[in-house]
Amino acid sequence: MTYTGCQSKSKEITLTERVCPKCGNIIELFSVDTEVACDKCGFVAYNDTLSCVQWCKYAKQCVGEEMYEAMMAIAKRQKEAG
Repeated sequence: MTYTGCQSKSKEITLTERVCPKCGNIIELFSVDTEVACDKCGFVAYNDTLSCVQWCKYAKQCVGEEMYEAMMAIAKRQKEAG
């Protein structure tokens, strides 16, 4: 699956592994995920793509309406919590 519209990032779906800061377990985060809970402790890791979705004029076309709305909701919660 590929996305069109993004002018700066790879359009291929990628997998990133992160170490959970709470328990040390590996969290697998696909580029199309907005957030993923750690299988071991439930800690929620957020996708770094959120940063470009907040400012890029092509974001909605790039990730699709549903994903865009989900990412913007997460970004709003992060801003309110911070």
